[in-house]
Amino acid sequence: MSDNYRIDSHKMMYHPDRLTQWLAAGNDWSTLRKVYPIYMEVSPSGMCNHRCTFCALDFMEYKKRFLDTQIFQKRLTELGSLGLKSIMFGGEGEPLLHRDIVSLMKSVQESGIDLAMTTNAVFLKHDLVPAVLDTMQWVKVSINAGTSRTYAQIHRTRPEDFDTVIDNLAYAANYKEKNGKSCVLGLQLLLLPENQKEVPALAHKARNLGVDYLVVKPYSQHPASKTQLFKDITYSDIEALQDELEALNTDRFQVIVRLNAIEKWNEASHAYPRCLALPFWSYMDAGGSVWGCSMFLENDRFWYGNIYDESFQGIWEGEKRKTSMEWVANNLDAGQCRVNCRMDEINRYLWDLKNPPDHINFI
Repeated sequence: MSDNYRIDSHKMMYHPDRLTQWLAAGNDWSTLRKVYPIYMEVSPSGMCNHRCTFCALDFMEYKKRFLDTQIFQKRLTELGSLGLKSIMFGGEGEPLLHRDIVSLMKSVQESGIDLAMTTNAVFLKHDLVPAVLDTMQWVKVSINAGTSRTYAQIHRTRPEDFDTVIDNLAYAANYKEKNGKSCVLGLQLLLLPENQKEVPALAHKARNLGVDYLVVKPYSQHPASKTQLFKDITYSDIEALQDELEALNTDRFQVIVRLNAIEKWNEASHAYPRCLALPFWSYMDAGGSVWGCSMFLENDRFWYGNIYDESFQGIWEGEKRKTSMEWVANNLDAGQCRVNCRMDEINRYLWDLKNPPDHINFI
């Protein structure tokens, strides 16, 4: 099954300059500290209107806090100048709950940074659609069922929210088509026992709505999550589901079953002993704190600093991050990390670069 967006893989090889800089730095902190992230996940809102049964960040407790608009806008200019290439609005809450979300989107765009968003789309109202499609490279909607009843059970919300999301998506897809917008509209379903039989129905809906893709991905247990409902989930007969879904593909619509990620979940193992990806990405929570890894949110060992107190450059090149990076390099066992973490495929690629096989000149 094709994956035009490399969602089940990675795109690190398209940044050779940053890779060369990182490889040349080695373990020399005076040089390594200047390797700035390519990608940042930002949480505009700590609050969420849903309480999904699988929520990885439920331990963050959906705090009623929102990223400070003016400070974040100030830091965006700096981030763009330092080489940050992309931001995804997502994180521990629903990004569309931020009252200044349109201003934030436009500010990211003006800083020359590519922008995307993961959302449940309940608040993707019609009057918001033009700004979203004007500023975003892509929008991915978390929708984890094909019927309103199952949706309400999994998202732990009202069944009416399902119909609202479908209506919002239909409007957005229609607006995109009529106005020639390039923003990619996608859906994402986390495959669970409760929704597996409804995946084909959701795929039919997605194609009829006019969105670009539906991603079907496996569950991934966050070690800090309160929820333990699906920690022992296994996947079988996925090829049969894939075959059924593949028949729905067209020139304008894809179903992307993340078979690579599913196989890794069933194996529950890592192909590398150390995490090497941390220089290339970062996480900013709704309180302005910058973290080295989303698996270790609220773990002080991975807290680099806060944009309310200092510049991003000061945070990235500071002592807290230096200490954290040294601990990761010498002590963190990647085998204890979350299976299918966001940086897993990149880590596999980087480990190969750092540990090449014999005879690499025989290409």
